Amino acid sequence: MLEQFIFVGVLLVVALFLPVVLIGLAWLLRPKRPNPRKSEIYECGLQPHGENWVQFKAQYYIFALVFLVFDVEAVFLFPWALVYNWLPLYAVLEGVLFIALLAAALVYAWQKGALEWM
Repeated sequence: MLEQFIFVGVLLVVALFLPVVLIGLAWLLRPKRPNPRKSEIYECGLQPHGENWVQFKAQYYIFALVFLVFDVEAVFLFPWALVYNWLPLYAVLEGVLFIALLAAALVYAWQKGALEWM
């Protein structure tokens, strides 16, 4: 049992140590030749005009968050659907309850207007 925890500990140390080392190495090896041309704002190859900070409607963010929530929930449903034929009755009922909660959330978001793209 202790060997399993040692394996997890080693993986944790590697997972924490490796990104720090690689980012530090990239910082040390990067070219350090700043000039004003490199510091300019770049937007799709065109010279920017107007203010740099443009305020977007909150509706776009809400739409994206609703999409993200339902996308993640679909990922949770995929393994359940793969083993559906071998699940006991309580697991099937839990899946149906989960889908019902998703449907209720979808109806709520629809009523609030979160699914309308403006």
